[in-house]
Amino acid sequence: MTKKHEDDPQGRAGEKAPRGFNANRRNFLRTGAAAAAGVAAVPFIGTSAKAATASTSGGIKNLPPLGEVPNYKDYGRGKKGMEAAENWVTDFLQPSTLTKDQQMAEMKFLHEAAAPYRGMEVNVVSEVTATHQFEANILSKAFEQITGIKVNHDTMQEGDTVSKLETQMATGTDVYDLFINDSDFIGTHPRMDDVVPITDYITGAGKDITLSTLDVDDFIGKSFVTWPLNNKMYMIPDGQFANLYWYRKDWFDRPDLKKRFKDKYGYELDVPVNWSAYEDIAEFFTNDVKHLDGKRIYGHMDYGKKDPSLGWRIHDSWLSMAGMSDKGLPFGHPVDDWGIRVNEQQNPVGASVERGGATNSPAAVYAITKYKEWLQKYAPPEAAGMTFSEAGPVPAQGHIAQQIFWYTAFASSMTKPGLPVVNEDGTPKWRMAPSPHGPYWEAGMKLGYQDCGSWILPKTTPAKKRAASWLYAQFCICKSVSLRKSWAALTPFRTSDINSKEMGEAAPYLGGLVEFFRSPAHKYWTPTGTNVPAYGKMTSAWWKNIAQINSGALTPQEGMDKVAEELDEVMHRIQIAGLEKVAPPKLNPKKSKEYWFKQPGSPKPKLANENPPGETLPYDELLKAFNDPSSIGKKASKGDS
Repeated sequence: MTKKHEDDPQGRAGEKAPRGFNANRRNFLRTGAAAAAGVAAVPFIGTSAKAATASTSGGIKNLPPLGEVPNYKDYGRGKKGMEAAENWVTDFLQPSTLTKDQQMAEMKFLHEAAAPYRGMEVNVVSEVTATHQFEANILSKAFEQITGIKVNHDTMQEGDTVSKLETQMATGTDVYDLFINDSDFIGTHPRMDDVVPITDYITGAGKDITLSTLDVDDFIGKSFVTWPLNNKMYMIPDGQFANLYWYRKDWFDRPDLKKRFKDKYGYELDVPVNWSAYEDIAEFFTNDVKHLDGKRIYGHMDYGKKDPSLGWRIHDSWLSMAGMSDKGLPFGHPVDDWGIRVNEQQNPVGASVERGGATNSPAAVYAITKYKEWLQKYAPPEAAGMTFSEAGPVPAQGHIAQQIFWYTAFASSMTKPGLPVVNEDGTPKWRMAPSPHGPYWEAGMKLGYQDCGSWILPKTTPAKKRAASWLYAQFCICKSVSLRKSWAALTPFRTSDINSKEMGEAAPYLGGLVEFFRSPAHKYWTPTGTNVPAYGKMTSAWWKNIAQINSGALTPQEGMDKVAEELDEVMHRIQIAGLEKVAPPKLNPKKSKEYWFKQPGSPKPKLANENPPGETLPYDELLKAFNDPSSIGKKASKGDS
């Protein structure tokens, strides 16, 4: 039986919540983990020149503060056209992987290509993130000075962005000329035929206004935005971050703790390779160590409040981390990380096991069971009542040993001077590392999630406005700008940027971000894929039912049965209404679960042993192991069978 807080012999239910647990979403987006930890923070927006002495950069000379989005300043100095471009390139758009002459060549192209559209006004919308604030507050104004095209770049919460996108597509109105939305919609846009594929535009109507140096092969997330039936890019990446394992390396390196752990479990206290090791480490810090540096500590952090962000917690590849999906990169095929199966023509045929899906399969139920169990047993008591944005800053308070599901978007706000997880020299006491996997996982499967915000060209946009908007999108992602933007927001999206000398210098201050994106490991972390035919319409099935599981109203099996049923129902409605023009859902007739369990791949039957021996590896060895992921288990330190 799952242990409840009131049954806890340690009396955790009565513990006082650490300071900062009530951080609200707006405060988090403004000041991040530092504010939640009660430390004077340099905000994402509104950083002054003085931030250089309190930045993530730790004293990297001749470079802007790392991980800080500054206030707007008129670096164009009142000039227009190429004079403005010269000033922006010289005084603000550094560092860059290009020489200044190469940057000026890109600016010249954009300036001249904009001639027919000078004086036009275009409307752009994206969600509120540091990346998009950098664009909306700074790049849009620089672009206007250089090209003469005015950009109204609105930012809003993700749900509002999705709502406006879906309304515009449904009504055919042109409110926004350009959207930045998650690449998770790569299964929606091609089926709805509601956007102009990027590949078509840059080789067709937009060829003459597309930079020759755009270099689409340089985008880390190119495969995330490519539709498999025609190999076309329907979106183009703008910034991305991964969902990784986070841990207190300083604690894991302590000889006394390493000895205690090995004496009890028979293997090394190191980065967990599998979920069994993660659970052992969570138990060790929560119930054996209990206190460090005068603080009550916990071996796990998570969140569980009924909220749309609870859906992200699960459908952002949690089931695939357990091993629920099929092999295949960037997405499992034919069954993906939502548990949806497609046929060879990319028609979704079902999420439930009875239709060949895996959303309610034993692997999925195992993943949900562990999610709830660890939340109750090893996380701070208040974590179950928190949302994504409330839980995100908590590890920076210094009382969390590890977190299996941690977004790298928090990196910049967890490296501020004065935080209990930052050394005096500005380097972090923590590291991010490749996530451990569950017992159903096999080599060749994806292992985690990446969020990849991407530009789309709506079909509702008139041709001239589309052209002007495309010039703005290029300005924001071109090599002249991309490294400066990634330096500020820490959401790298170009291979050339992550491999730059400047990012190499920043690596010691970013806790593993650079090493991860430079390693072969990063390709195993991918967004929601092409199997999901209506992302915006299907997400509510997740968070509403997971909340029911957390409350005890439904068992994990009952809850996942409902998720699968509701996903099938949405796909059935799309099918009978004829809403999708390309590869629409065509649900399989139901068959017995036993029939599907006997077929190759996913859905997989229940394992006789879901708790294999724990395995760990040193951080550097784990990164190297991704050159040959099948070798990970062979190199690991293992517990007893």
